[in-house]
Amino acid sequence: MTLGLAMEGLVLDRSVDGGEFVLDQPDLSVPAGASIALLGPSGCGKSTLLDVIALILRPTRLQRLALRGRDGRLVELGHTLRHGSSDQLASWRSGLVGYVMQTGGLLPFATVGENIALPRRILGLKGDAIVQSLARRLGIVDLLNRRPDRLSVGQRQRVAVARALSHQPPLVIADEPTASLDPAIGDVTMDLLLSACQELGSTLIVSTHDHDRARRFGLVPLEFSPANGCSRFQFQAGLT
Repeated sequence: MTLGLAMEGLVLDRSVDGGEFVLDQPDLSVPAGASIALLGPSGCGKSTLLDVIALILRPTRLQRLALRGRDGRLVELGHTLRHGSSDQLASWRSGLVGYVMQTGGLLPFATVGENIALPRRILGLKGDAIVQSLARRLGIVDLLNRRPDRLSVGQRQRVAVARALSHQPPLVIADEPTASLDPAIGDVTMDLLLSACQELGSTLIVSTHDHDRARRFGLVPLEFSPANGCSRFQFQAGLT
């Protein structure tokens, strides 16, 4: 089995509201190209785990973190995440990860087209064809010259999806991408995100508290399964 993500020995602890939060994830393996739903209630550590995987948040302890590279081979990044510079992490993140934030996270001073193309510019990738293709697929091709403040919430999320995919990353992470959308638009956004990742062969991890939507879209559930007072996530069947 070709892996898109391999993690071992993750511990992250921090103070939260006068108490202690501990994320303890002994292991996590995700096949390349899989579509995963990270499930659990608000505050259980979903975003924390995603931020570690996305090389944003440094853990307290970590034995291993490996992500699939653009050449298909696993890149060992555990030491870099623990001890590397912010510039090193940003460089790896920009090449390997596409991130869809709950609020979109678009640059307000840039047009839709410029927002979508930003990850490609950072990597020095040329060509507008992928931007146009994603915009057409996501139904936002007529919005490319608009700025984010002239978009609806649903349109902003579709732009965020296009931006996360524009550099064709091996891993796409989406943190509650439909939480602020009405059910119909949420379903459309999830369908577009899932189908685009499948077309690119990208591994997808979506955090959500919506078990029904995850089931309807066939996402493999990685569920909150606390142990010894610590936050932990576990596949119920089929994956490790």
